[in-house]
Parts: sequence; structure tokens; C-alpha cells
Amino acid sequence: MNRRPFGVYVHVPFCAARCDYCDFATWTDRSHLVGEYVDACVRDVDRRELPPATSVFFGGGTPSLLDAAQLARILSAITRAAGAEVTVECNPDSVDRALLEAYAAAGVNRLSFGVQSMRPHVLSALGRTHDPGAVTRAAEWARAAGFTRVNLDLIYGGDGESLADWDDTLDAALALEPTHVSAYALTVEPGTPLGRAVADGRRAAPDDDLQAAKYERADERLGAAGLRWYEISNWARPGDECRHNLLYWAQGEYAGIGCAAHGHTVGSAGTARRWWNVRTPERYIAAVAAGEDPVAGEETLLPAERTAELLGLALRTRDGIKLRRLGADLLGVDQCLDELTAAGLVVRRGDAASLTRRGRLLASEVSARLLAALDAAGEPSPPSAPAAAGTR
Repeated sequence: MNRRPFGVYVHVPFCAARCDYCDFATWTDRSHLVGEYVDACVRDVDRRELPPATSVFFGGGTPSLLDAAQLARILSAITRAAGAEVTVECNPDSVDRALLEAYAAAGVNRLSFGVQSMRPHVLSALGRTHDPGAVTRAAEWARAAGFTRVNLDLIYGGDGESLADWDDTLDAALALEPTHVSAYALTVEPGTPLGRAVADGRRAAPDDDLQAAKYERADERLGAAGLRWYEISNWARPGDECRHNLLYWAQGEYAGIGCAAHGHTVGSAGTARRWWNVRTPERYIAAVAAGEDPVAGEETLLPAERTAELLGLALRTRDGIKLRRLGADLLGVDQCLDELTAAGLVVRRGDAASLTRRGRLLASEVSARLLAALDAAGEPSPPSAPAAAGTR
């Protein structure tokens, strides 16, 4: 029997150091809460009576700061379907072979290493604490521990990173033979150390043209190495796509465990509920200990809003959008797609439409034009809700 996909995201908000560009819900001064936090996560899972998970994703923060027994406690509390994908995000300098072997024994079958760059001066500019040698060692330990599915997270656009530096990072990453690579353009978030430095002129914002060139280089090099793009920022060997992330982009159902984690459930008559937990670990621990629901907020998405959201999510993927799934009067959308195709931003295949490489570089503009066409057909754009955490 084919089981309906269901995901569980577990947020681990602890870090040894905070990266200059990070605006996630993470803390470097709360390690004394780790034990209580693990207890709270286990109790939260137990009280929810979740369906069997087809994917589990430990994100953060730095999940690899949990020792193997702590992570295994949370994972063992989550009922999983046969063959479930279980991913743990790891910093290269917070793992060793013994830890990864213990994770594998606990049921983890996919690792995602936060590499960002393989050039020391770029890592320093990003505020990372590891060096390229730590990445190589972590990949070797993962292979020795029996992991056959390994993702490397990369970021391009760091201060002082040339195109040649990015080429070196791609070379070094591919030499480690990952089954999956995520490559994200550096974004400057207000309130972060990087955001403040850019705002007061101490550092330059990433150059858009150079960012585009780096994306194109990544797509060329990763594709040539057998990793095909399946979402704007993600490439994988066939069959090694992240099933948990695919669940997000398909508007699937998932639960969020831990502070600041998000969940999404599909209701009746085409509606859906999106919800998110309290932001800090202290409030999360206190709520669960008191037998209270740690949910801080929620919203109901109406069918028309879900249709608009589906368009934006599906457009990011290799499969693209399928007009018959959007419903409504789509004459305006169809005409808009014709215009985008003529501009070289979209390619059409029967009922489906997906982004070209150039279209991926201008995905926000393409999405805005299609949503405007959908609005004109009487379908409102989706609300500005918090994005699902852990999409890597």
C-alpha cells in the first residue's frame, strides 16, 4: 500500500557560534538547556499522535551538537514508515566518526553538511568556524560509517569570493562525491552582523551579476558531474533528491517539533492549516512541561490561496507547474506563459511549464508575473506566511 507522505521537522536551536549572515532561530548561549529541550521534544512528539513519517529532518541551528543518545531519543519517539528518510544537518567541525556511526545505528540515513565554501578566506568572511580539511574528514567519516546519501550545503557570494574561488569550491565539493548539493546565493538579512555591516558601508553587498555567473557555473558543473537540478537551489543524483524537501514543495503535510518549527496540515474542501511554535527554547520547554500547546500562531489557507501558493512552489521545481492542477479560469495564465516562453524564461511541455536556466535566475520576476495573471483570473496571491523551516 502506498502511504501518503508525511514529514516531521525537528528544530535544534543550539550553535557553538553564530554565522554573520544567519537570521534563523538559533542561540550560542543556551547549551545548558539541551537536556531539557530534548525531553520537551520527546514529550511533544508523544502528545501529538502523529502518523508514520516518511521523512524526518533534524535542522537548526546545529543538530550535530546533540550527542548520539539525545538525537536517538527524539528519533525513536517518532513513528516512521518503512524506508523513511532521516536527515541530520551537521557542521563539519562538530562531528567525528564515532558520532556518525552512532547516528547511523540510530536510524539516520542521510547527512547534510554545512560546507558553504572550500576557500579559507571566504569561510572566514562568512563567520564559519571550520576549515576545508574538516569538510574532507567529515565526508570520509560519513562514508566509513556507511552513509550513501550525503548533501553538501554551499553558499556563493561571500565577501571576497571571486569566480575562481567558487570554481575551487565546486571542484573540492565534487571531489568528495556527494549525492546531493544545495547551493544558495548569499542574502543580506537585516539585523544580522552582515546586514549591519552592509547597511553602514563596512562591507559590500553581493554583486548580482557575479551571483548569476556563479549560479550558472554551479548548474553547468554539477550537471556535468551527474547531479541534475530538481529545485532552483538543489541538485542530486537521480533517486537521491531530498524527499523531505520535495514534501514542502508539493504542499504536503508535516509537523514541526521544537521551538520556531512550522507545520502544515491539509483540511477539508481544499483548505490547509499552517502553524508555528513559540520562538525561544525556554518558552518551548515551559509550554510542553506545563502540558500546553507550544503553537504560537496559525493561519487557514483557503483553496484560492493554496492554488496561488502551489504555483509559486511548483515553479521552483524541475517538474514545474501543471495547469490542470491550478484550476480556475487560466486563459490569462496561459497567455502569460506564452510570453514568458517567448522571452526564454519558461519552457512548455504539454500541460506543464518549467523554468529555463535563465528563468531560474529571474524566478521571482517570473513568479510575480504569473501570480498577477492568476489574480486577474480571480485567484488571490498567497498570504505572507513564515516559510517552512529546514528546506535543505
